[in-house]
Amino acid sequence: MTDLSRRSLLAGVAALPAANAFAQPAPNPLLGRPRSVITEPPREWGPGAPLSVFPDPDIINLDPSFNALRQNHGAIRRVGTGFEWAEGPAWSGEGQYVVFSDVMGDVQYRYIWDANIVLPFRRPSFNSNGNSFDFQGRQISAQHFNRRVVRWEHDGSMTIIADKFNGQPLNSPNDPAPHPDGSIWFSDPTFGSQMSEGHVDIGDGPTNPGGRLNPALGNPGSGIISSQKQVLPRQIYRWDPSGRVDMVATGGNPNGLAFSPDYKKLYFVWTGGISQADVVGGKLQNIRPFTDCMIDGVRCGPDGLRVDVAGNVWIGSAAPLGYGGVTVWNPDGKAIGRIRLPENCANLCFAGPKRDWLFMTASQSIYTLRVNIQGAAPS
Repeated sequence: MTDLSRRSLLAGVAALPAANAFAQPAPNPLLGRPRSVITEPPREWGPGAPLSVFPDPDIINLDPSFNALRQNHGAIRRVGTGFEWAEGPAWSGEGQYVVFSDVMGDVQYRYIWDANIVLPFRRPSFNSNGNSFDFQGRQISAQHFNRRVVRWEHDGSMTIIADKFNGQPLNSPNDPAPHPDGSIWFSDPTFGSQMSEGHVDIGDGPTNPGGRLNPALGNPGSGIISSQKQVLPRQIYRWDPSGRVDMVATGGNPNGLAFSPDYKKLYFVWTGGISQADVVGGKLQNIRPFTDCMIDGVRCGPDGLRVDVAGNVWIGSAAPLGYGGVTVWNPDGKAIGRIRLPENCANLCFAGPKRDWLFMTASQSIYTLRVNIQGAAPS
């Protein structure tokens, strides 16, 4: 008798060519259609919402190589919702939790892994955005309101990593990425100069033309920081353990960034696409395009990103429904897979005790998905 076990059926589907792996059957009144973010009625989310069929119809193969990265009996799950703008997840291996930011809500949260609950962690968070953990397990946070990068020490105290460059205030650090040499690399766009994510420039400035807006309204921290007005271009920086801050890339609009598994390359959002560069002696060389983030003629706007141990780049995507979520690219810049979510995904990290779960912060909600690969970075 032929063995038609669940696993053998899933393996057979995964082995199909990418174009046919998730093809829907011809219309048949006796057959249903799996609910997904693009079906009508749409897929249900939240506790108790079952998945109608495996493999998950919202995990899309674009290349056969993606089969090795996915768990065909894994499903996307929404594990929390109700946030204003979820961002900046990072995994604490020692604490067994994911820390993430609600930037506009001005709160940091922890998703406690074993308990499957979300708890407030730091309030106010000073509109923190990106988070990471360094190689000593200390949390690194980029604060929009205070326009600085900070490190939380093991005893609970806070150290300011960077708030200036050449004596001038930073704009609003966004995403930090630790390096094994002890340095912290971070992007510095201007998102935190919005009222909803930080504070506008004090007086007449690029984010407050004519000084019409009052940055002190509703901000109890106004006036206690030195970063008052945007004066620097949007750049990427490297903080050295000596305390020196160096600019490593300028002339674009930076956002998320992540190192390759061997730390010899840096991938970073740069004016709408992803660029890559060689890391040599604490500097970037040979900056070049990695991907324009176009799939099927649709621009999947990149935000946060992470790299797995095989060098694949996983990118949060802002795009129309059906393309918003996560896109996955191999080290050569070829799109190999994507994960459809009902909300745009701002950022992600690899989480869980084995670092084989994708934790996705997507607009008002957070989602998880178990994969068949581990994250490369410590968080």
